[in-house]
Amino acid sequence: MKRFIISSILLSTIAVLCNAQRHFMPRNDVPTDSIYMSDPFILADSATMTYYMTGTGGMLWKSKDLKKWTGPFRVAQTDHDSWMGPRPMIWAAELHKYNGKYYYFATFTNREVFIDSVKGNKIERRASHVLVSDKAEGPYVPMADDKYLPADQPTLDATFWVDTDGKPYMIFCHEWLQNWNGTVEKIRLKDDMSGTIEGTRQLLFKSSDSPWSKEKTEDGRIKTNKVTDGPFVFRTKTGRLGILWTSWVFGDYTQGVAYSQSGTLDGPWIQQEKPITPPNYGHGMIFRTFDGRLLLCCHSHQKVNGRTVRRPAFFEVDDSGDRLICSSTLYK
Repeated sequence: MKRFIISSILLSTIAVLCNAQRHFMPRNDVPTDSIYMSDPFILADSATMTYYMTGTGGMLWKSKDLKKWTGPFRVAQTDHDSWMGPRPMIWAAELHKYNGKYYYFATFTNREVFIDSVKGNKIERRASHVLVSDKAEGPYVPMADDKYLPADQPTLDATFWVDTDGKPYMIFCHEWLQNWNGTVEKIRLKDDMSGTIEGTRQLLFKSSDSPWSKEKTEDGRIKTNKVTDGPFVFRTKTGRLGILWTSWVFGDYTQGVAYSQSGTLDGPWIQQEKPITPPNYGHGMIFRTFDGRLLLCCHSHQKVNGRTVRRPAFFEVDDSGDRLICSSTLYK
């Protein structure tokens, strides 16, 4: 019940932020710590020498130096007649450049449609989906296929990876609210990215595989937390393949990592014993700055006057060895 209450609070906060951002006018020179955003993602676009930041809320910010930002801009154009409905919530948006185009991976939720009810929780129609644009700053529009993942399952936090077979993949989570043991999975994308290929879906790992994510049951027992959030695939300079992902250590939102023994998405995936960031930072991704530094972008998770507050945050990371090493102090 405690996890459901926390989730409900976060959903309410996200809904308020999403509604508020619809009415924002773009502003200039906004410092990073003045931006309220969950699940931030940075595209360092060499074509424009601009950093583009997206996340939950469906808005886009632009910066030349990662310190001052212009925005927010609304860049996602959805089909109101599709399963998303006229006013979908947008979570965890990511921007990926591939074969000369830009792709907008995000989680869309139609709050007026329910697909399941598990342990008293009504589950809304929610799924990972992809939009496309010719420019990093959008607008991003739908492609031919109207769905990427099954309509009867809540999926979220999709990301992108081209594996050693040269094929594009979507990596995503099957949400814990339905399966009660969140997963990280992969599925092949069509070569033109317009949809997924049936029969290629594969489980990579479950939340219960983690040695570090923990929760306490109502009767006081300690067990693995149910949540899998925000997968992001990377490769170290030594060639080792890893996935960043986030769960909880009791009340702390926390960033962990798993590594593939085979060096491909097929795994098997071995979970690192301990988290890699300080508590209450998570949903991370890594990118290289235009001057060559490697940064982990994530969000902070804090309680302020009884409300959950999340802001973009950056840590320097080292990928020169077989394991990603994250600084213990924020990059400013």
